[in-house]
This record gives sequence, structure tokens and C-alpha cells, in this order.
Amino acid sequence: MVEAGMETSQSIDPRTPQPTPQAAWDLVTVPARQGLEAVDILRRGDGDGVGPVLHDDDGDTLGFLVPPGTAAGWDVPGSTCTGTNGRGLSLVPAPPAPGAPGTPETDGSDGADGSDCTCWLLPPGESDRTTDPAVLRRALGEAARMLEAADNCR
Repeated sequence: MVEAGMETSQSIDPRTPQPTPQAAWDLVTVPARQGLEAVDILRRGDGDGVGPVLHDDDGDTLGFLVPPGTAAGWDVPGSTCTGTNGRGLSLVPAPPAPGAPGTPETDGSDGADGSDCTCWLLPPGESDRTTDPAVLRRALGEAARMLEAADNCR
């Protein structure tokens, strides 16, 4: 029995920040060629079909942010889905650290060419929500079929 005014382990401390949709998400990673086609397909749709997307130049991959829990049931061939629980990457793009590769201090470049970086293809500021997994699944399937047809025409 709980007496009035007594806190239980289920009470929520009002000082604890509540999680936001951006605080936790899963990441679907696909080859860049297929991912870029999927982004085009999603953007040609109703325009609201794609959330933030990362591009990794080194690995030649694209990463779509999807709602947390997607990794548990993701089974699209040629892609992986990793549960991140909001760890490992901030959705707020940070400026590169002084002396980091691709900065003027290390190679004389202005860093604008995107070489050797993981960069936002579609930054969170342009799209604050994640991509719907069902919509992404369809777009990736369509992209794979389009690329297969194009490759067979060569």
C-alpha cells in the first residue's frame, strides 16, 4: 500500500528530460547507389516520405533514420538495420574539430567537397522526422528493380 505523498519507483522526476523522437532511432544502411535511387523515389512521392539521410563516402553507403524498434523486424535483402537507441550520433550537425581530416588545417581544402566524411544528405533541419519503414521498404524494392533493369540493358 502506498501512502499519500510517497513516491514509488514508477514515478517520473519532472527534472528528467523526456525523450524526443530525435533522441532514439534505428539506422537502415544500404549501398549508396540503391539508397540514392530510393531517396529520389521517396521525394517524388508526396514529399513527406523521407526523413534525415546520412551519406558515408568511405563506405559508399546511405543511412536512413527510421523509428526505434525497426531493427527487430527488418529483413530487406542488401540492407542492414541497426538499433542505436540514440547513441553514437547527434542529430545536430557539429562543426568539424580543428585538425580533423578534410579541414583546412590538415589538407589545405575547405572541407566542402565532402571527401572522406559521413555527411548529411538530407539534414535533420530539413526533415525532423524519421522515414516510415514500410515506405522505405517499398522504395528500396523499387530502386533495386530499377537498378537491375538498368544493369541488364548494358
